[in-house]
Amino acid sequence: MELNDANLQTLTEFLRKTLDPDPSVRRPAEKFLESVEGNQNYPLLLLTLLEKSQDNVIRVCAAVTFKNYIKRNWRIVEDEPNKISDPDRTAIKANIVNLMLSSPEQIQKQLSDAISIIGREDFPQKWPDLLTEMVTRFRSGDFHIINGVLRTAHSLFKRYRHEFKSNELWSEIKLVLDTFALPLTELFKATIELCQTHATDVNALKVLFSSLTLIAKLFYSLNFQDLPEFFEDHMETWMTNFHGLLTLDNKLLQTDDEEEAGLLELLKSQICDNAALYAQKYDEEFQPYLPRFVTAIWNLLVSTGQEVKYDLLVSNAIQFLASVCERPHYKHLFEDQNTLTSICEKVIVPNMEFRSADEEAFEDNSEEYIRRDLEGSDIDTRRRAACDLVRGLCKFFEGPVTAIFSGYVNSMLAEYAKTPRENWKHKDAAIYLVTSLASKAQTQKHGITQANELVNLTEFFVNHILPDLKSPNVNEFPVLKADAIKYVMIFRSQLPKEQLLQAVPLLITHLQAESTVEHTYASHALERLFTMRGPNNTTLITAAEMAPFTEQLLNNLFKALAFPGSAENEYIMKAIMRSFSLLQESIVPYIPTLIGQLTHKLLQVSKNPSKPHFNHYLFESLCLSVRITCKANPATVSSFEEALFPVFTEILQNDVQEFLPYVFQVMSLLLEIHSNSIPASYMALFPHLLQPVLWERTGNIPPLVRLLQAYLEKGGETIARSAADKIPGLLGVFQKLIASKANDHQGFYLLNSIIEHMPPESLIQYRKQIFILLFQRLQSSKTTKFIKSFLVFVNLYCVKYGAIALQEIFDSIQPKMFGMVLEKIVIPEVQKVSGPVEKKICAVGITKILTECPAMMDTEYTKLWTPLLQALIGFFELPEDDSIPDDEHFIDIEDTPGYQTAFSQLAFAGKKEHDPIGDAVGNPKILLAQSLHKLSTACPGRVPSMLSTSLNAEALQFLQGYLQAATVQLV
Repeated sequence: MELNDANLQTLTEFLRKTLDPDPSVRRPAEKFLESVEGNQNYPLLLLTLLEKSQDNVIRVCAAVTFKNYIKRNWRIVEDEPNKISDPDRTAIKANIVNLMLSSPEQIQKQLSDAISIIGREDFPQKWPDLLTEMVTRFRSGDFHIINGVLRTAHSLFKRYRHEFKSNELWSEIKLVLDTFALPLTELFKATIELCQTHATDVNALKVLFSSLTLIAKLFYSLNFQDLPEFFEDHMETWMTNFHGLLTLDNKLLQTDDEEEAGLLELLKSQICDNAALYAQKYDEEFQPYLPRFVTAIWNLLVSTGQEVKYDLLVSNAIQFLASVCERPHYKHLFEDQNTLTSICEKVIVPNMEFRSADEEAFEDNSEEYIRRDLEGSDIDTRRRAACDLVRGLCKFFEGPVTAIFSGYVNSMLAEYAKTPRENWKHKDAAIYLVTSLASKAQTQKHGITQANELVNLTEFFVNHILPDLKSPNVNEFPVLKADAIKYVMIFRSQLPKEQLLQAVPLLITHLQAESTVEHTYASHALERLFTMRGPNNTTLITAAEMAPFTEQLLNNLFKALAFPGSAENEYIMKAIMRSFSLLQESIVPYIPTLIGQLTHKLLQVSKNPSKPHFNHYLFESLCLSVRITCKANPATVSSFEEALFPVFTEILQNDVQEFLPYVFQVMSLLLEIHSNSIPASYMALFPHLLQPVLWERTGNIPPLVRLLQAYLEKGGETIARSAADKIPGLLGVFQKLIASKANDHQGFYLLNSIIEHMPPESLIQYRKQIFILLFQRLQSSKTTKFIKSFLVFVNLYCVKYGAIALQEIFDSIQPKMFGMVLEKIVIPEVQKVSGPVEKKICAVGITKILTECPAMMDTEYTKLWTPLLQALIGFFELPEDDSIPDDEHFIDIEDTPGYQTAFSQLAFAGKKEHDPIGDAVGNPKILLAQSLHKLSTACPGRVPSMLSTSLNAEALQFLQGYLQAATVQLV
């Protein structure tokens, strides 16, 4: 693509169409951009548009498209084509920093993200001048530019907060510190001076305070891994100024907005984080500064209001206290009973209250509320921070803290009892206190695993929780109902089973509550209860115990999906999946109606898939319906195909990328249920499965290979008969997969199925080419994974076509090739093969080579006979060799870049392990003994003499054991 006006014009038109709400306009435009993004100059055209276009919307759209393009394509993946040409890469790196710094803020943010994506791959080795180019801009004095640099540096360095320690990481951080620490410190001091100079200019202060916040974030990232010498030497400068900023209160920076945190709050929150980092990690060095920070942060907490805009600040400030109070040598700061009472009264209790802002979120923004409250993403909520402080204080002062809170809980419950309608928030706070104090150790799987003695949990359940769950009106006091449901869920491992069984029907009733939070919590609680394990590792609650409620449970779950806002509620869908899994065959009578609802839902969400978890559980539920019903009656598979195929066809035709891997897995499951023929509906689809575009996407590969394996298993004959022209396409897929280090094992799965299930005559013309491709790959890059797969294939070929055929095909490629393969690959590497089926195939294949291949007895290959036998006995008796050379670290599929739907394995579409040899061979050791006996009767005297001359004594002893077990002798 040339950099010219015509191309800029075309690109502008297509970018505009990608913003169109109408999918028939938007989709083709997205497809067009996808098809041209591999062309040289494409990213430079986007950069030209975002710099020069007259239309602001197009500029922003070009910036977002550019960032996503970089995200998808910048990383160079081994074995895959480089998606951005080298000239483009160089041009992007040469221009992007300047462009980012001169763009308006909206575009600056996108380009800053793009720089950090490129930086993750290329900095410092392939982009050594990035930092110096950025640092020189600090001198510009223009804070629009300075903030651009700081923002980019922040997105570049924030990964230091969660990277594992490694020499490479240390040397990168050292390089960054050498270039960046001093200019950052100078900038910090200069900015603080400017704040004093411009103390009365509100616009200047806004810019300066956003710089200070970014500087404070950078300080956190650069100090996270270890305390750098530079910052230790300059601690006085940083800490004195941080302390000054914490106590600063500039009226001009106070905002009227109650929701949105202002610059002052954001800066102070980050400083609390920085102080907590030092208090936790570098307490010795930080000791002189600690008392004044504790005082400043305490004063901050006592004087800050309840408005939402202070939430982050208050939670970070409380987190600071929490991290300080659990360190043994700060214990003395909190020992005084008055201090503890005052912390409980002034900090913990007020921040556990349910505020009107929480009530609004509960009613109007339930998704966010659930995310914060259930999934623990409420790291920055006041309640979570207050809980952490309670847990921190309990480390040394459990007795006094529990005593203080018992009083609070009782008085709050008493207040509620007086006038429930007005005082329900008191009960909410009491339940919250109980759950936060009682939960010493908590896991996702079991809920609370250790509890504190604040209240007797069972009595509390009977007296305060059950009444709320039993109240006839499920829509009254929804917050308390949600609290009660959450209590059951959190303490499920502590409560006796009879109380849980008492709760189940009540939870099922709460699925009908109008409140989204309430029916979501009820779904989640049921799902968690159904996964609990009893004493003998079966589910704690059995299908029989659920029998009286089965119909109501299924009805209410599916009805709950019809509530506004819950059409794609992942908790309800997960509960449906879990109910199916628990109830097993008792759902069969309901499936005919439920499958209609599930497929209808699938059709709706496939129009615009936006909730990956919901979609995953939806497909899991479909798999369970198929599995459970067809287990009872395999003939019902055709009625599932009738229901599902129309939707699947639509998904395939519209190329709904997120759903294809799932569709292929469900189709495999259905096809594997068929007895031994392929229905015509599947054969019609077969050619489409070989289209190269499907195989370009990593996420499609495992499920597509499995689906093709199912085709081969059920219809190898049919394919050879009616689709022989597709065999080259099938082998083309194998060829593509075998070339990739990440996917070569999938190529072998496919090849093994072709060898096992296709009629031999249909493959005659292709066999030699298959082996040549494998040898080319062995020469170009020989990895352990490839060799293990290669050995299994060679031995499967031998089992299927016989040892003579194997020897002949090797030697037809190149004379003496068979001996080279045995000597260089089979004998030294077979110990690495893993997996019971793989081992069995290799053992049977090698036995055949030893005993059914005349060339092994009387040619130059004879010298390999004993070493091969020795290798086979070692294969049986020695531990598996699982060593992997240092230079082989594979890219995991999950690790591939960009937005590609990674492959999501459906647990309930699982495939049974297939053994191509089956019952024909029970014990390969016995087979070896019998085969050697047969060989020795054919040429008497030869076998014992070969053994006695060169087999080592230990191996000979094992072999005697096999012969005795098989009750045969060698002659």
